[in-house]
Amino acid sequence: MRSFLKSVLATFTALVLFSSLGIVAIGAGFVFLAASSSKDVRPEIEANTVLRLDLSLPIEDAQADLSPGEALQQIFSDDATRSLSLRAVTGAIESAAEDSNIVGLYLDGTTGSFATGSANALAVRRAIDTFRASGKPVIAYDRDWSERALILGSAATELAIDPLGSVELNGLRSESLFLGGAFEKYGVGVQVVRVGDYKSAVEPLTRQNFSPENREQTTALLGDIWGTLLETIARDRDLDVARLQALSNSTGLLTAEEAASNQLVDRIAYTDEIEARLKELTEVTEPDESFRSKSVLAYAEALGDDLNNSGEGSDEIAVLYARGSIVSGRGDSTQIGGDRLAEELRDLRLDDDVKAVVLRINSPGGSASASETIKREVELISEVKPIVISMGNVAASGGYWISMVADEIIAEPNTITGSIGVFGLLFDLEELASNNGATWDSVETSPFADINTVARPKTEAELALIQKFIDRIYTQFVSEVARGRDLPEARVREIARGRVWSGSAALDNGLVDRLGGIEAAIASAAERAELDSWKVEEYPRTQTLEEKIAERLGEIRLGGRKQKAAIASPLEREWQKLQTELSELGSYNDPIGAYTRLPHSFDID
Repeated sequence: MRSFLKSVLATFTALVLFSSLGIVAIGAGFVFLAASSSKDVRPEIEANTVLRLDLSLPIEDAQADLSPGEALQQIFSDDATRSLSLRAVTGAIESAAEDSNIVGLYLDGTTGSFATGSANALAVRRAIDTFRASGKPVIAYDRDWSERALILGSAATELAIDPLGSVELNGLRSESLFLGGAFEKYGVGVQVVRVGDYKSAVEPLTRQNFSPENREQTTALLGDIWGTLLETIARDRDLDVARLQALSNSTGLLTAEEAASNQLVDRIAYTDEIEARLKELTEVTEPDESFRSKSVLAYAEALGDDLNNSGEGSDEIAVLYARGSIVSGRGDSTQIGGDRLAEELRDLRLDDDVKAVVLRINSPGGSASASETIKREVELISEVKPIVISMGNVAASGGYWISMVADEIIAEPNTITGSIGVFGLLFDLEELASNNGATWDSVETSPFADINTVARPKTEAELALIQKFIDRIYTQFVSEVARGRDLPEARVREIARGRVWSGSAALDNGLVDRLGGIEAAIASAAERAELDSWKVEEYPRTQTLEEKIAERLGEIRLGGRKQKAAIASPLEREWQKLQTELSELGSYNDPIGAYTRLPHSFDID
C-alpha cells in the first residue's frame, strides 16, 4: 500500500508541476508515468539503422542533470537533452561498430554550432576511428565546418558540405577581457601577491593587456593545440600539416568549392541529397519516409549496463567527476566544493565493493585550501586502492594540485594543465566609496586587526605577511609535485612558475604519465587493481526525478526562473562574458585568500 500511495503521490506531483510549467497536457503525464514505471524496457534496434550523432549537442564528461521538464521531453525525443555523456557517446559508437543492425554512422552538423571541448572531441574521434575500421561508412554533413568540428568530420568516409557553406581554417585564438582599466576608472583598488611569473589569473583584473610572460605561454599552448588539430584533420584527408598551415595562412575561410578542390571535403551536397544517401544506406524506399536512424543517446540507453560492464564480475571501478572551479565548503552544482568532493572520495575509499577509482577532472583550479583538502583524500585512497587521474579539457592549477599524488595521470594531447603557481587577490573600495561620499572608520586592538578590510589598500607590512603565506603554499605545491611525480624539486621549479602546458608538453616534462582518454584511465585502474572483469559506476549520483520535482516546485513557489534565450547576439554574448567575469569573483572564498587557478575566461576559439 505504501508503494502504491507513493506512486500516486509522485504522479499527482508530476502532473501539478508539468501543468504549472505549461509544457505538457494531463494525458502526457500518464504517458510519462508509464514510461517511468517500465525502466527495464529498452528500445530495440531495427536492422539497417544508422547511428546518428548530433554535433550541436555538447559532449560533457557526464550528461547534464536534466530538469523535470527536460526529463519528460527526453522521453518523446531522442536528442532532447542539453548534453551527452562522453562515455555514453564513445561506448555507443564503438559498440555500434560490431552491431550488425547498425549499417553506418551519421555525423549531423546541421542543427547548430559545434559545442564540444577539443579534448573530449579527440576522445570521440578515437571511437569514430574504431567504427570506421569496421568497414562501415561514416557520413558527415554540415553547412559550415568549423575547425573543431573537423576533428570529428575529417574521420568520415564521406565528408560533405552545403553548396553555400564554408570551411573554417583560420587558426586559433585566445582572447581575454581585461578589467584593470575599468577598476581604475571607477576607483576599485586591486593588489596582488603571487608566486610564478606565468601565473596570469590575476591579469584580467589588474592589466589592460597580456603580460609578456602570459603571451609567451599562451602562444606555446595554442601552438601545441593547433598542431594536434592539424595532425588530426590531415590524418584521413590524405593531406599533410604543412599544406593545411599554408591554407590557413593564405585563405583562412574556404568556400565549398575551395574546400573540395583542396580535399578538405569529399562532396558538395544539399540536405535532401544527404537524406537520399542515408535512405539508400538504410534501404528505405518510400518517398515520404525518412532514413532509419537511432541517436547515440537512445542507442547508449538501449545498450544499458553493457556499456559499463566488462564481464560478469561484481567488482566496481568508480568514476568520479570533478567539474568547475574549486571552492571552499560544499560549493554548488557548477563548482567543486572541497568538502563535498573530499567526502565523496572518502566514501569510495571506505567502500569495499570499489576496487579502484578514476577521478575525471575538468577544472581551472581555485581555492588552495580546498584543493589541499581534496588532495589529501586522493592520497589516502592511493594507500589502499588504485586511483588514476583522467584529465579532460582542462586540469590546471588547483586542478593539477588534486591530481599530483595519484598513482597515474593520463591527459589528452590538448588538455590544458600545469599552472603550478599561487596568487592572492586583494580588493579595496576606498576611492570608489570616497567618490560617492561614503567613508569608513574603525577601532582596532592590534595592528593587523583589520587586515581583511576593503576600506583601504593593504599596507606594506600587511602585503609582506600575506606574501609569506603565498610563498609557503607555493613551496608546498612544488614540494608535493616533486614527491608525487618523483621529480627533482629543482626541475619542478623550472616547469612551475605558474606556466600552463598542453597535455603533450606536460608528458614531455613529466607532469603526466601518458596520453589518452577516460577509457584508458579505466583500463589502467582495472590493471592496477588486478581485475579480470568489473563494472563501472559513475559518481556523483544524479538527482532522482522526485527530488527534481520537489526542487522545481520550490522554485515555482518562489517565483520561478527566467529562461535564457536560445541564441544570444554578439553584444549579448559580450555582456554575458562580463557578467561571468564578475560572477566568478564569488568563487574567491578561500579562508586565507590564496588561489591556484587559471584566468576566468581562458577560452580558445
